[in-house]
Amino acid sequence: MQARRLSFIGAGNMPRSIISGLVKGGYDANLISASNPSTPKLEALSHHFGINTTQSNYAACDFADVVILSVKPQIMAQTCADLIAHCDISGKLMVSIAAGITTDRLIEMLGGHTNVVRTMPNTPSALSMGMTGLYAPKTVNNADKEFVASVMKHVGEILWVDSDEKINTVIAAAGSSPAYFFLFAQAMQDEVIRQGLNKDDARLLVQQALLGSAQMICDNPTLELSELRAQVTSKGGTTHEAISSFQESNLEAIVSKAMRAAITRATEMANDF
Repeated sequence: MQARRLSFIGAGNMPRSIISGLVKGGYDANLISASNPSTPKLEALSHHFGINTTQSNYAACDFADVVILSVKPQIMAQTCADLIAHCDISGKLMVSIAAGITTDRLIEMLGGHTNVVRTMPNTPSALSMGMTGLYAPKTVNNADKEFVASVMKHVGEILWVDSDEKINTVIAAAGSSPAYFFLFAQAMQDEVIRQGLNKDDARLLVQQALLGSAQMICDNPTLELSELRAQVTSKGGTTHEAISSFQESNLEAIVSKAMRAAITRATEMANDF
């Protein structure tokens, strides 16, 4: 991995996850900086990872070859306006991890600066088991794309998409989907409790079943998901009855509707900023 000076504008949970993955992976902490208006998050990052910290976004930007914009979408425009007013970003690679801000809009916020990459990681990145979608316009060279990819690989898997709009599909499939699984797990846990087991036992049953199922998917990449399901589903058995109940309730349509709703909202959010 190339050694570049890297600054995070914003020091929330996602920057912390990425910084943790980088440092644990051997990236030189002296090459990493983070900025934030308040000090507690900065002090924690300095203490745990030994990186540089500052309350000045300008100082962080001036330090870096690569700037990762990790502030809330609502303040991204003002943050970018302040940066371009006080810093020379002409030679820098700018990376966004903010939802709802398209690449074209980010370029506009940065005063026409086109060396930008849009990324969309998800919360399992905190465990280095994340899934990140990436998009870069044609103005970004391969070396810069490879650097951003190597950064995000420190917290999980990556997927490049060939259009900005497809980041919204990444959001529906990976960015938002941990919450889908948590909701499903919660429904299962609640039913186990209704059937007479205590909460801790119900949680153990559900979480281990989900963990094992996910690992089976990963360990059998050549098997279709439908085949994995079929291997567990004996005709006339208990699993068959449960699956039939799901299908009678049209689970596939429910999932499709939910994911399309996420994509629609992501598209709407792009108009908010």
